[in-house]
Amino acid sequence: MLDYSANNKRIVKNTILLYVRLFLTMAVGLFTSRIVLKTLGIDDYGVYNVVAGVVAMFSLLTSSLSAAISRYLTFSLGKGDTEKLSRVFSSSLNIMMAMAVIVLTVGEIAGVWFLNSKLNIPADRMAAANWVFHFSVVSFAINLIAVPYNASIIAHERMSVFAYISILEVTLKLVIVYLLCVSPFDKLVTYAALLMCVAGIVSLVYCAYCQRNFEECRYRFVHDNSLLKEMTGFASWNFFGSASFLLNTQGVNIITNIFFNVAANAARGVAGQVDFIVRQFATNFTMAINPQITKSYASGDLNYTHSLVCMSSKFCYLLMLVFAVPFMYEAEFIMRLWLSEYPPFAPLFLRLSLVITMIDLLGNSPAIAAWATGNIKRYYIYVGTVVNMMFPLSWAAFYVGMPVYTSYIIGIAIYILTLMFKLYVIKGLIGFPLRKYLTEVIIPIATTTLLAVSLPGVLFFLTQRSVQTSVIVIAASLVWTCVAIYSLGLSRGERSQMIKYVMAKIGK
Repeated sequence: MLDYSANNKRIVKNTILLYVRLFLTMAVGLFTSRIVLKTLGIDDYGVYNVVAGVVAMFSLLTSSLSAAISRYLTFSLGKGDTEKLSRVFSSSLNIMMAMAVIVLTVGEIAGVWFLNSKLNIPADRMAAANWVFHFSVVSFAINLIAVPYNASIIAHERMSVFAYISILEVTLKLVIVYLLCVSPFDKLVTYAALLMCVAGIVSLVYCAYCQRNFEECRYRFVHDNSLLKEMTGFASWNFFGSASFLLNTQGVNIITNIFFNVAANAARGVAGQVDFIVRQFATNFTMAINPQITKSYASGDLNYTHSLVCMSSKFCYLLMLVFAVPFMYEAEFIMRLWLSEYPPFAPLFLRLSLVITMIDLLGNSPAIAAWATGNIKRYYIYVGTVVNMMFPLSWAAFYVGMPVYTSYIIGIAIYILTLMFKLYVIKGLIGFPLRKYLTEVIIPIATTTLLAVSLPGVLFFLTQRSVQTSVIVIAASLVWTCVAIYSLGLSRGERSQMIKYVMAKIGK
C-alpha cells in the first residue's frame, strides 16, 4: 500500500520547488519579452512567432513518443521494476536520436519549401526568416534528444533539479537580451541563434545530471522488440492527440498568418506568452502530482487514483483562477505596463485564451489517468476526434470572412466538449465516479468563480479607468479570489489541513 502521508508531503514539497522555479522564469521571461519585442519590433516578432510555429509542427512526429517515454518510466518506477526501467530509458534514447535525424532531414526539405512558398512574410525579411527556421530546427532536434532525461527527472520526482537548472537558464536568457541589444548583426537571426545555444547548454546539463544520479540513465544498447512494440502502440494513438494540440495552436497560428498578417501573429504570440506564464501557476502543481497518479494506478490503488484526479483538477483550476481574474479585467493595463505598446487584439486574445486554458486544465488529470492504463485507443478515438475539429472549423470561419478572434470562440466550445468526453472515457477505463467529480470539482469551482469575479467586476465597471483604479482592481481581484477559494473552493477538511500546515510552518 502507498504511504499517503509521505506522498502528500512529497507533492507539497515538489509543488513549492516548482513554484520557486516558476517565479524565476516568470520574472526573467516578462523582462526579456518586453526588451525582445521592443528590439525586434512587432513585424519581426510576428515573423519569429510564425516561423517557430512551423518548426513546432514537426513535434507532431515526436511528442507522442515523449508522452510514451514519460508514462513507461513512471509506470516502471511504480512497479519497482528496475530492469525494465533501464530498458525503457535506453530504448527511448535510441528512438529520440533517430527522430532527431528525421526531423532535421524533413525540416530542411519540406519545412524550407513551406516557409518560402506558403507563408505570408515580407520579402525583405525572407532571408532572415530562413535563418530563424534553420536555427529553430536544430534547437528542436537538441531538445528531442534530452526528452528521456527530462522524463526521468519527472518520474523520480526530483523537482528541485528544475529549480536549480532554471537559475542557469534564466541567467543565459538575460545574457541573450544583452547580446541582442549590442549585436551588430541582424537582430532576428541573432535571437534565434542565441536561443539555439541556450537549448544546447541546458539540455547538456540535464543529461549530465541524470547520468550521474540515475542508474538507468547510463545508456546501454537495447533491442527489445516487445517493448518497442508496446511503446509504439501507445505512441501511435498519442500521435492523434499530439496532432490535435499542434493544429489547435501552431496550425491555427499559421492559418491566421495566411488569412490576416504578421501583426495578428504577434498578437497571438504575446497573448500566448502571457497565457503560458499564467498557466504555469497551475501546471506546476500537476507536474508534482502526475507521477503519483500513474504510480497509484500501477500499484492497484484505484480509490487513491480517483482522489488524486479530482484533487488535481480542482486545485489546478483554482490556482489558475487566482491569476486569471485580474488578467481578465485589466489585460490592457497589464500589457501596457509590461510592453508599453502591444499588438492590436492582444488583450482580447489573452482573455479568450485564458478561458480555454482553464477548461483545458480541468481535463489534464483525467488524461494522465487514461495514459496510466496504457489502453488509450478509446480515449483518443473520442477525445482526439472532438479536439481535431478546432483547426478545420477555424479555417472555415476565416475563409467565410469571420474576424480573427473567432478561432478562440471555437476553441472554448471544443474544449468544453473535450472535457466531457475525457471524463466519460476514464469512467470506463478505471471506474472513475462521475458524481464524485461533479460534487468535488465542478460545483465548487463554479460557485467559487462566480464569487471571485463579482467584487472586482463591480469595481471595474463602476470606476473610471486610470492607473490608480487599475491597481485597485488587480489587488481586489487577488484578495477576493483567495477569499472565494478558501470559503467555497476548499472543503472543510482541506481548510483544516491548510490551517494546520500554515500553523506548523509558523511554529517552526
